[in-house]
Amino acid sequence: MPQELILQVTPEIAANEVLLKEYLSKQIKVSVDKIQHVSILKRSIDARQKTVRINLKVLIYLKGEQFQETKFQIPDYKNVANAQEVIVVGAGPAGLFAALQLIELGLKPIVIERGKEVRGRRRDLKAINVDHIVNEDSNYCFGEGGAGTYSDGKLYTRSKKRGDVTRILELFVAFGATSDILIDAHPHIGTNKLPQIIQDIREKIIEFGGQVLFETRLTDILIKNNEVQGIVTEKGDTILANKLILATGHSARDIYELLDRKEVFIEAKPFALGVRAEHPQSLIDSIQYSCDYRGEHLPPAPYSIVKQVNGRGMYSFCMCPGGVIAPCATSPGEVVTNGWSPSKRDQATANSGIVIELKLEDFKPFAKFGALAGMEFQKSIEQKAWELAGQTQKVPAQRMLDFTQNRVSSEIPKTSYVPGTTSIEMGQVFPEYLTQILREGFTEFGKSMRGYLTNEAIIHAPESRTSSPVRIPRDLYTYEHLQIKGLYPCGEGAGYAGGIISAAIDGEKCAIMIAEALKKR
Repeated sequence: MPQELILQVTPEIAANEVLLKEYLSKQIKVSVDKIQHVSILKRSIDARQKTVRINLKVLIYLKGEQFQETKFQIPDYKNVANAQEVIVVGAGPAGLFAALQLIELGLKPIVIERGKEVRGRRRDLKAINVDHIVNEDSNYCFGEGGAGTYSDGKLYTRSKKRGDVTRILELFVAFGATSDILIDAHPHIGTNKLPQIIQDIREKIIEFGGQVLFETRLTDILIKNNEVQGIVTEKGDTILANKLILATGHSARDIYELLDRKEVFIEAKPFALGVRAEHPQSLIDSIQYSCDYRGEHLPPAPYSIVKQVNGRGMYSFCMCPGGVIAPCATSPGEVVTNGWSPSKRDQATANSGIVIELKLEDFKPFAKFGALAGMEFQKSIEQKAWELAGQTQKVPAQRMLDFTQNRVSSEIPKTSYVPGTTSIEMGQVFPEYLTQILREGFTEFGKSMRGYLTNEAIIHAPESRTSSPVRIPRDLYTYEHLQIKGLYPCGEGAGYAGGIISAAIDGEKCAIMIAEALKKR
């Protein structure tokens, strides 16, 4: 019977199979040559003490005990080309995993995506980075794979109560992700590896009878007697189906406006907003690992920090070790920041969103927009930043210590944000109460993480697309819209997810609910 063991070892031992077997042989008091195989089940870093340790949960197989390497298989899908059709709007994680689940349940997904296929997006990403040209349908937020494809591929989620996280991770492995994502405490695929996986998922959907239509923007939802009849696309095509999964992501403002015009019930939702802070990765390493050099066996250090400032939460968001800051505007006349890391996390800088929780009362100046008040508040910050930085994709920037001391930085060093920066006093970008919270919050951060508050750190503004500013309400049990039958609001754009894993889980659940509803007919 394989023996399970929980242990704490040095990074060197954790990274070396031979050293790990030698260590385990002493722990279980058997000779090394009797250990046939060691499976690592869980792995995390404990950097709370001066000496960093790796937490491992392992399964030890001795000689004579049967060991078989687990191979994760793509489900045995059946062809659904002639099955009942379900429209899926959006080819992000919610839409793609909804489509896979529909096929598994014997239904035909018709996926429409306003942006380009995953490889075709690269030209438009270059255009926004180099030429400052924003393609409203193809950018870091829109296109095959959604916002996560070219903005990191983090798979960590706290939403374990929402569904089967392991199933989603195993599907990613079946489609080509490394099995490390099944054991690491903070799994991460990497922006350089995720596109191929996304492409393989799309090809599987098509192989088994689903449809995927790119550069196809939804312009109308056909509704009769409060029931979905189909959709109309920008090209003028009509696609008929009475089940619609709306998985458009948190930046599809035109969809919120469409629903509002059609008097489909939506509501304003609080979100978080702030800046993206960039430090040298070596500085974050020294703070987190309490060392001058982390060595070859420790990964670039992440950080997570939360403070209460003036009655509001201020916290790190989407922290990217060894990563870069990217321009994530979805319309001309605005600037937006986000961060990503390649799979090796080998860039010289670390960045994180540092954001403040907003409240519905913050949107009162935009009350005339009704349910879209939060969205208009968000737009106003992004547009002001665009004006202040020079009306290009350059962003307002300031040295962190200068910001806390209300001092314009005399110069901004080159950062990882390719379009460039403009030295601005950040108080011009945000309302005064948010500026004050940011100033006090960074001071508090500096007390908790000695060395964090420094002029080596550059803050970029704004980090404003943390989550949807709108919720599309749905029934708690059926996932169907409260007013419109056949409409299934899904994922981040509907206000029910916050990342790749939770969005994928939500997509699967919406597909399951549709299948159950069809059975009752």
